[in-house]
Amino acid sequence: MSNLILLFLCLLLGFLLRKFKISSEETPIVLNQYVIYIALPMMALYYLPNITVSPKLLFPVSVAWIGFVFAWLFFTLLGKKLNWSRNLIGALILTSGLGNTSFVGIPVISALYGAEGLQTLIMVDLPGSFVVLSTLGIMVATIHSEGGANFFQIGKAVFKFPPFLVFLIGFTMALFGWHFPEVIKGAIKPLADTVAPIALISVGYQLKIELESGYWRYISIGLFVKLILIPLTIYSVYKFVFNQSGIPFEVSVMEAATGPMITGSIIAISYGLRPNLSSMIVGIGILTSFITMAGWYFILKLG
Repeated sequence: MSNLILLFLCLLLGFLLRKFKISSEETPIVLNQYVIYIALPMMALYYLPNITVSPKLLFPVSVAWIGFVFAWLFFTLLGKKLNWSRNLIGALILTSGLGNTSFVGIPVISALYGAEGLQTLIMVDLPGSFVVLSTLGIMVATIHSEGGANFFQIGKAVFKFPPFLVFLIGFTMALFGWHFPEVIKGAIKPLADTVAPIALISVGYQLKIELESGYWRYISIGLFVKLILIPLTIYSVYKFVFNQSGIPFEVSVMEAATGPMITGSIIAISYGLRPNLSSMIVGIGILTSFITMAGWYFILKLG
C-alpha cells in the first residue's frame, strides 16, 4: 500500500513543481538523465546478480518480449495504414509495449500472491522488462526519432545505453554465481531505490492532461493495446498453447496487464517522441490499470 501512496505522491510533487514554478524548465531533463545514467544501472547491479539462470525463466521472461514485439508490430502496421508520423508510432510502441512490472506490479502481486508471486515478478521485471527497455526499447527510440538511424547507429545507441552495459555485467555475475560484498550492495541499494520516485516526479512534472488535446484518440488505442490486447495474448498463448497454470502463470498475465512503464516514457521523452502524449498515457494508464487488473484477476480466478 505504501508503494501506491508513494506513486501518487511523486506524481503530485512533480505536478506541483511545474504548477508553482519552483524549478526550471530543464528539471525533467536533469531528472531523466539521472534515472538513465545513475539509478537504472544501480538497480541492475543490485538485483541482476541474484537471479538464478535456469529454464524456469523462459515463460516469465518472455512476457515482456512478447508484449513489446506485439506493440511494435501493431503500431507499425496501423501507423503505416493511417499515415501516422514516425515519432507518434515510436511513442506508442514505447509506452504501450512496456509494462510497469515493478512499481505497480510489486504492491499488487505482493497483496494477491505473496512471496511466491514476487519470485515470478522479479523474473518478469529484470531479465524481461528491463532488458527489453535496454535493447529493443532503445532500438525503437533511435529508429523513430527525428532523422532516423541506420544499423550502425542503432547498435551504437544500444551499446552506449548505460543500463544495457550494466545488464551485461549483472547477467555475467548471475551466470557465474558472483556477488558483490554486502558493503558494496549496501551502497548500491539506496541509489537503485530512487528509480521509481525520481522517474515519477519527472512524469508528474510533464503531465499535462488537456481535455481538448488531440491525443485522446491515440491514448485510447495505446491503452487498449497495453491493458487488454497484450494480457489477452499472454493469457491465450500461455494457457491454450503451452498449457500453463498456477501462480507463475497468473502472475505473468497480471504483470502483462500493468500500466505503461514509467521509464519507457522517460526514454520516449528523451528522444523527442511526443513528450506530451508519452507523459499523459503513463499517468492515465497507471490509474486505469488498477481497474483493468482487477478484471484480469477475476478472469484468472474463474479458471
